[in-house]
Amino acid sequence: MDGKLLARIGAVVFVAVAITATAIEMTRKEATPERWPSGRTVEAPADPLRDALIRCQALGEEGPRDPECRLAWAENRRRFLAPGARPLERLPQSSPTRPEGLTPQAQPGIAPTPTDKEAR
Repeated sequence: MDGKLLARIGAVVFVAVAITATAIEMTRKEATPERWPSGRTVEAPADPLRDALIRCQALGEEGPRDPECRLAWAENRRRFLAPGARPLERLPQSSPTRPEGLTPQAQPGIAPTPTDKEAR
């Protein structure tokens, strides 16, 4: 067998495999993804501030000039920056003092200090 004949046979086999794969792909039905329950059974109440912020976002450059948008943004800042708006566990402690009832071993990042008995 010479090289040209072998190349032609290889090309024909390649085209046949490509046509077969295309036919199989075209006949396959799309499977719908399975929906997982979210665990939510109650709808969250509508937030008028959220609706106002979406409306202001849609206004584009007119948003900063709109008095209702200014009020909505001021309320959003007030809610976001209000004390207690965010969980305490996410905020860093302001001083390295230990809370009552916790030993140094129970707090990560604080090295235990030797007591008087251990120092002797």
